Amino acid sequence: MKKLTFALALGAAFSLTALADSFSGTISDSMCAAKHAAATDADKKCVEGCIKHHGAEPVLVVGDKVYRISADSKDKVMSHLGDKVTVEGTLSGDTITIASVS
Repeated sequence: MKKLTFALALGAAFSLTALADSFSGTISDSMCAAKHAAATDADKKCVEGCIKHHGAEPVLVVGDKVYRISADSKDKVMSHLGDKVTVEGTLSGDTITIASVS
């Protein structure tokens, strides 16, 4: 019985990681979005201002796609505003739930 429980737990862990995807792009803001894909110093300054002072939401720009970031994942990107990043997470519609940012 212990072996069966272990096997099921191991299988569940692998199935959860199989659902995660990797996305490489730029953390921008919902007001300007793809305008800041270059991640220059000016882009970073604008993204920080739009999010911290004007109520914009952080988004992930990947090529020509703009993905919303789930409410429970926003804190994970706040130190990466305006940066090019790789995000591990799950996509549901146009919203990413983030597991990690690098």
